[in-house]
Amino acid sequence: MPNANALVVRRFVEEYQSKGDVAVAEELLSDDFFNHSTLDPLPPDRHGVLALFGMLRGAFPDLHAVIHDQLTDGDKVVTRKTFHGTHNGPLMDIKPTGREVAWDVIDIVRVRDGKMVEHWNVVDTMALMQQLGAVPGAD
Repeated sequence: MPNANALVVRRFVEEYQSKGDVAVAEELLSDDFFNHSTLDPLPPDRHGVLALFGMLRGAFPDLHAVIHDQLTDGDKVVTRKTFHGTHNGPLMDIKPTGREVAWDVIDIVRVRDGKMVEHWNVVDTMALMQQLGAVPGAD
């Protein structure tokens, strides 16, 4: 059975990232949350996370994540997951393609008192851009 910190991260992925429940994100992201892996020009705080997923949900209205693995080490939770969605809205400068896409992410989240306080990640952005036709590669 996952520990309490892993359950916090799983709830964030399932209820916010996959279902879009902003109230869950606001509940689970601490006031002093810091994202070490933010995208420019988004701020590295909880507002940046909300803005990022607002943008992603606008581009991929059916956005959802599948968790493959979760590992814990003290107050840190590592999650390996794949995001899926249909590109039906603009994503930065990329016009909607209607393509179904998937991209892999590995997150490390530090949890304190049931809230997420720090985040690092690695995202397979190249695979996403190739699927959208924004860079040469497999379509």
